[in-house]
Amino acid sequence: MSEPSRVDPVALLNDAPHDPQDPDPWVALFLDRSIPMSERAKAELLVDQRSRSRQFLLPVIRPIARMYIVFFQLLKLFVPNRFTSSKLLHRLLAWGLKTWVSPEANSLILRHFHVGTEILDFIARNTPELGVPTSPIRPTTLEHVKDEIFLNHDLNIYNFVIRLNRALREQGRTLTPPARLDFSGISDTFPIEPLPNRWTNVLDLQSAIEIFTPVYQLFLTDRDFWRASNSLQLDETIALYVATLLQAPGLVALVNNRHPMIPLTTMRAGFRLLLHGLSAESLHAFLVECKHGRMPQLARLVSPALHAQLLGVTGPG
Repeated sequence: MSEPSRVDPVALLNDAPHDPQDPDPWVALFLDRSIPMSERAKAELLVDQRSRSRQFLLPVIRPIARMYIVFFQLLKLFVPNRFTSSKLLHRLLAWGLKTWVSPEANSLILRHFHVGTEILDFIARNTPELGVPTSPIRPTTLEHVKDEIFLNHDLNIYNFVIRLNRALREQGRTLTPPARLDFSGISDTFPIEPLPNRWTNVLDLQSAIEIFTPVYQLFLTDRDFWRASNSLQLDETIALYVATLLQAPGLVALVNNRHPMIPLTTMRAGFRLLLHGLSAESLHAFLVECKHGRMPQLARLVSPALHAQLLGVTGPG
């Protein structure tokens, strides 16, 4: 059976007619450029957010999913590690993504691993004296989900924070801006192959996350699930690292998940995961803008001390 055709998300929003008596809020958000974000990623997110799946399925899915989170939490009091299997979890996630989730949502999910990899790589490249290793995750197809990339993504964040700060302590230093910023690890686009587009691929990103969250909880140990949920609040920490290197304190305003020392409950982990993805996309887009020296959009956030440097940056390599 041939796959149904879909209109390109960018073209769909860019070419949408404008009725002043009934303006489309999604078109307004797409055209607005006050928050840095890849045009394609933004279009995919907005088309996903305005979908019928999110409008009609999410209100039903969300309370049921949260009920299961409570149930599985109680279950793990009695059988804490009986059902745990990261390999089985990721095979189930790969099947679910390929079978039910929309191409726009799947694209955003795969992009997120590239984005996270490059943000950590940017910090490491600009602190070479610390010698902090990174573990890149760059999936190009949904088959790569089976490589336990969701679990490894969370491990990478915590391991990076620990290694970075141990190196700083051992050298008696604090994080400081480099003499010259290195943007060579920041990519404009990512090599993601065409994604499934069958009649069943209709589930929006937020609904998929709400469904997968209790599944994630069931198949991971309580410690792994807690760590995954609370890694979202490290958005503020990572943004502070990047802001320090760029001397751009206003950059932290792009982050919504904060205060990692005061963990939130896992009940709203699905929604916070969506905010995590949005913050990461904005942070990465900011680095892309800096790489190309597009200062008119960035002057409000970057300190005057770096204007001259960034204006001349085209990215080494």
